[in-house]
Amino acid sequence: MAIQIFILSKLMDGDNYPYNLKKQISELQSLDSINGLTESKLYYHIESLAKQGLIETKEVIKEDNRPDKHVFSITEKGREALPKKIYKSLESANTIGDMVIGLANMKYVDRDKIIHILEKKLNGMHSKWDLLFKSERKHLVKPGVEVLADFVSDYANFRIQGSIQYLERLIEHVRKEEI
Repeated sequence: MAIQIFILSKLMDGDNYPYNLKKQISELQSLDSINGLTESKLYYHIESLAKQGLIETKEVIKEDNRPDKHVFSITEKGREALPKKIYKSLESANTIGDMVIGLANMKYVDRDKIIHILEKKLNGMHSKWDLLFKSERKHLVKPGVEVLADFVSDYANFRIQGSIQYLERLIEHVRKEEI
């Protein structure tokens, strides 16, 4: 979904064509390092957005000895879908890293709704932490694996507490309109 949000947000800025979008994405990060994104997957997402009626071919530029260049624009339906896709991507995100494309496009969404989504995630993390670390688990650990169990527990605690801290910081940045 992040790649579709990226494509739609770039088309909100103006008409564009796939090769240029590919170039813009790869300037941020190489294509293959973005969740296994390949050039063919990029074109797949463009075709998918077109089939959904969210983007359309604005013009086809014909050049000698080169493939036709399809210039795309966002449709009204695409303008309406972009915020929904951003909300959905934030709601389904497992890490802050999964939220970056959505957060980079805050100008297309309701900030209060984003804060609500992030606070809901934060409450879920607190509940998860409470469940994992405030309950008595000693009786669940088999003899002989106490060290491993403690190690894994400490690691999980570290990860959850770190995620909580960063999510709290993120919410504060969004509230202050710094993001």
